[in-house]
Amino acid sequence: MGITNSTLLGFSTFIYLGAAFLYLLHWVFRLKKVGVLATGVTVLGLLVQTAGILLRWVESYKMGYGHAPLSNLYESLVFFAWCTVLVYLVLEWRIKTRVVGAFATPFAAMSMAYASFSPRVRDSIEPLIPALQSNWLIAHVITCFIGYAAFAVACGLGIMYLVRGDSKGDGIISSLPERRVIDSLMHQTIIFGMIWLSTGIITGAVWANQAWGTYWSWDPKETWSLITWIVYGVTLHARFVQGWRGKKIAVLSIIGFLSVFFTYFGVNFLLSGLHSYGSQ
Repeated sequence: MGITNSTLLGFSTFIYLGAAFLYLLHWVFRLKKVGVLATGVTVLGLLVQTAGILLRWVESYKMGYGHAPLSNLYESLVFFAWCTVLVYLVLEWRIKTRVVGAFATPFAAMSMAYASFSPRVRDSIEPLIPALQSNWLIAHVITCFIGYAAFAVACGLGIMYLVRGDSKGDGIISSLPERRVIDSLMHQTIIFGMIWLSTGIITGAVWANQAWGTYWSWDPKETWSLITWIVYGVTLHARFVQGWRGKKIAVLSIIGFLSVFFTYFGVNFLLSGLHSYGSQ
């Protein structure tokens, strides 16, 4: 029996857990070589996960379904983890600082770990329901989840900012980047996420019109996506107009991701609507 997509995606779960642990060691003990290893392990995890996603896509064609692996909760969790790791690695490459990984990679690891709790969906590929049989599926999911991934990283940066505080000296906390650096990264990441989320909402509206005959129906998922957009919009407005910086923006970045979390999980499990298939 050959390697399956479930095997590769399962491996990537453990790789990301290992990477998160290595980033934590790098931060706590300030071991440069461990930081380099953490980056290497994260890249390996991304490559293995990419192979798993592509293999699942190929397998769907072999089964006669032929659709991108983005159609249910399991597949979306996997893609969210993939986007989060990609966004983080680009950020690490830009800022040349690995300690952020201790706050960002756990989101990907937890997403993959939670996805593994759905063995029926994980080990099977099923045909798309009629509402998902559209080319807009890929555009909508990709844009939304890149936005969600950016917000996850921004949340990690917000937590880092609050942990950093005004600590001085040579302790573990003071080894984190300066507050102004974290604040700037938070701001840039939120802007990046807003661009993608806005695009995701627009593509979703076009898709909704094609599938249900209306651009907007105030479905719970649509409503909470709008609430999430408003939360981050308020965050950017507070920064640009009111001059908010630092702790206030850090708190808003965490609140914003809680809204993302509810949009993703709360709506699927607690509220019924046109997007209820997302809980499958």
